[in-house]
Amino acid sequence: MSQPSKPYRRVIRHVTTGFAAVLVFLALILPDQITRLPPGNHWYTALVRIPIEGLIAGVVLLLTPVRWRRWLAAGLGLLLGALTVVKLVDIGFFAVLARRFDPVLDWTLFDDGFNFLIDSIGKASATGVAVGAVLLTVALIAGMTWAMMRLTTVAAGNRKLAWPGLGVASVAWVALFTMSVQLIGGIPVASSAAANLAQDTALALPRDLADKRKFVAETLDDKYRDVPGDQLLTALRGKDVVISFIESYGRDAVENPAFNSTVLTTLGDGDKKLAAAGFAARSGWLTSPTAGGGSWLAHSTFLSGMWVNNESRYRSLMATDRLTLTRSFKTAGYRTVGIEPGVIFAWPEGQFYGYDQVYDKAALNYHGPQFSWSPMPDQYALSQFQKMEYGKANRGPLLAEITLTSSHTPWAPVPSMLDWDQLGDGSVFGPMAKSTTPKEVWKDDAKIRTEYGRAAAYSVESLVDWAAKYGDDNLVMVFLGDHQPASVVVGQTAGHDVPITVIAKDPKVLDRIASWGWTSSIKPAADAPIWTMNTFRNRFLAAYGPEGDPH
Repeated sequence: MSQPSKPYRRVIRHVTTGFAAVLVFLALILPDQITRLPPGNHWYTALVRIPIEGLIAGVVLLLTPVRWRRWLAAGLGLLLGALTVVKLVDIGFFAVLARRFDPVLDWTLFDDGFNFLIDSIGKASATGVAVGAVLLTVALIAGMTWAMMRLTTVAAGNRKLAWPGLGVASVAWVALFTMSVQLIGGIPVASSAAANLAQDTALALPRDLADKRKFVAETLDDKYRDVPGDQLLTALRGKDVVISFIESYGRDAVENPAFNSTVLTTLGDGDKKLAAAGFAARSGWLTSPTAGGGSWLAHSTFLSGMWVNNESRYRSLMATDRLTLTRSFKTAGYRTVGIEPGVIFAWPEGQFYGYDQVYDKAALNYHGPQFSWSPMPDQYALSQFQKMEYGKANRGPLLAEITLTSSHTPWAPVPSMLDWDQLGDGSVFGPMAKSTTPKEVWKDDAKIRTEYGRAAAYSVESLVDWAAKYGDDNLVMVFLGDHQPASVVVGQTAGHDVPITVIAKDPKVLDRIASWGWTSSIKPAADAPIWTMNTFRNRFLAAYGPEGDPH
């Protein structure tokens, strides 16, 4: 076989060198959020940035002795490849959870992500995506290593061009940095994105360890830690209290006109239904520590009064004896139960929260179809709570924490309300589970938002309908969202606020929280107070303890 001609070889060298340069340049300027690109049709202006990391690497490599140069280039390529992978993972995390990937704490979330893909696109497709992600990771790291070695070889062989080029670019970077020249959207032309990411990644471990020590110390600083049971929740004596978390029920479900119509209808009807049953309501807003997922972080924040915004804090909290809101009821003499349809394995957290009994998926005895991620419809979980606990005769005071799961991603299929006497063992829900599939819904962003709204409305309706039908004069119910839904629904700039509502028939119960300034409806007004979620425990214990007695 004849060898390629010299001009052809030269073309190949130029093409490969150009490809290597583009690959490294894009890796250096790529942001870790899509929203950090210039807005609209101006994204291409990001290509005029000058990355300081490339200039420094070029100088160092040219000054490095020949025998070490290729090894250093390979090492820098490996590092840049790894940082590029981290950036891509960050883009995914911002798209779903509205935050950056923590390289120390977040590895366990990949399993949740894989299960989410299975629910959304099927196991075969999810496996294909996972394999593709692994291959892309390997290709990026290997490709970046090759690219750095290629550019180093070319620069070292053309020093007369390389040094002036680096000098001009460096002077330009300093001038642009000094003058704070920015692209459309406020993006600096003098880029240091890769260096900033490398610093954040390198500091993740010591930062997380320091945060853990500080957090554990804060758990011990608790004004209610040693309060005796007869001084806790004195204003709720004789009441039954239900605390319910509604999955992904965020502020946008109430206020975003792109998909809130179903929720608004449900809230309006719910106010009427509750009023007819003798209930009144008060509602406000809480700021959740998480978004798009991580429900357990929100639950632990709300119940413990601690700001739990990462896995390290969550695990640390579970190892303490922090007084939770649920355990305070137990200390005050209540029977405490957890209705947890989403729990399918051993759940030691139940002991931390102070439950006398946890009803997980198996204990709820559901024999109908699974609704994608949600093991059972919310209405069924509530009906089992009614049969197993709330509806029992001659029982003592009850505290129930109920986690509703029907509004969990991927919001397809969404159940419909049935007559409560028709639910049986759940098999009646069979036809509903065949109405649609996540694959069909997730082909269209508009449909995703619509189905999310329907799912959130269903969860709210289930809870309100149960209270109106079965709630007696002593029922006090607190229900709230755990976090906003994924960014595919609300975008990457949405806040973390969620609605919270207290309902009761006894006016004295709501009088105790009159100073909170909450809205007289299950729909909080836009200007209703906003508190961080970790402050609720103390406010609630103060309002319904001796501190809240009239003076």
